[in-house]
Amino acid sequence: MKQLTFHELQSYLALKYKEGRTSSALFMKLVEEIGEVAEVLNQLEGRKENSSDASLEKELVDVIHYAVAIASINHIDLTKAIIQKDKQAAIKYNQSPNLEEFLEVQNKDHTIKNI
Repeated sequence: MKQLTFHELQSYLALKYKEGRTSSALFMKLVEEIGEVAEVLNQLEGRKENSSDASLEKELVDVIHYAVAIASINHIDLTKAIIQKDKQAAIKYNQSPNLEEFLEVQNKDHTIKNI
């Protein structure tokens, strides 16, 4: 299966929500989906009766969908924003490697394996 990048997902969602959806409308859907994640987690952890159609995977995908859609219609480059935010967090919490460094190592390892 092809790997999906944030850029590809954002381009698709920007096209999908090109007209008619506002950030606040998408945010309301995001909140609804977060509530559904909470329901599934409560079921999986035994705090609520388990329903047969509960799927953490599907609900998390919905959360990602609406969060990325909000970024897309607001012209936010999530790849750039995530890497920058992670750099700041790595400094703040004294963590190493940061995401950008991790990706550099991964890319070097992938390049070496393909030689």
